[in-house]
Amino acid sequence: MGREKVTLHGAPETMLATLYGRALDSRAPCPVLGDEEAARAVARIDYDFRRTGITRINAAGIALRAKLLDDWTAEFLADHPTATVLHLACGLDTRPHRLAPPPTVRWVDVDYPEVVALRDRLLPRPPGDYRVIGASVTDGRWLGEVPADRPTVTVFEGLSMYLRKEDGKRLVQGVTGRFPSGQLLFDCFSGLGIRLQKLVTPVRRAGATLHWAVDDPDELEGWHEGLRCVDVLRSVDMPEVDKLPPAGKLGLWVMTRTPGWRNVARIVRYEFEN
Repeated sequence: MGREKVTLHGAPETMLATLYGRALDSRAPCPVLGDEEAARAVARIDYDFRRTGITRINAAGIALRAKLLDDWTAEFLADHPTATVLHLACGLDTRPHRLAPPPTVRWVDVDYPEVVALRDRLLPRPPGDYRVIGASVTDGRWLGEVPADRPTVTVFEGLSMYLRKEDGKRLVQGVTGRFPSGQLLFDCFSGLGIRLQKLVTPVRRAGATLHWAVDDPDELEGWHEGLRCVDVLRSVDMPEVDKLPPAGKLGLWVMTRTPGWRNVARIVRYEFEN
């Protein structure tokens, strides 16, 4: 069987960088994530992954971010074993494969129709109550396809910064307004991170543009009554940073001691209840 030729541009192309990062991590002596499914997907794709600029050093950082979001999602499902998971801008992420939720969990992946079609060709379908919606996450009509009968954890990795703030606000309000309770888990950039976006190789080479900066995570609490920020972790403070290669550890050491850079990238967790 021949490899799948992939031609993407802009923000959708950057999903290949995160996929490649997880695949590289899986080949490390002490992997953070151990995402073997990502490695198999990369082997099926006809694409010059050198274009992403992903190396063993920043691959470990990608894996650390994914691992934290995986862990938070697993914590929510442990407390709510019949919950709904909304996995937004899922791309080629293998999160439902990594977490293997019980059949009592409803899992919904959402991304552009062309990305969903590519996902179907490259990744095995997870078992259980799993469904995919082909739509832009900023088109709120897709929310009506998801039953609003359960606590819902919404995970979006590598998405917020590509949205405009008004689209991000509508998304947050749409999710928190529809479901009875739940959590929002996502990563975000500060204003400095947005201004320095051309230094992010996958973004620059894909011709993508970053827009939304979250400098004050508490600001989002005003977007919906009952929404509360419960965790804010800087990239430099993520668990298991000891698994980074030496050059990666040195980079984090410099970031923690440079004003402005400490908060350039963060991972946040919100709770909400209606």
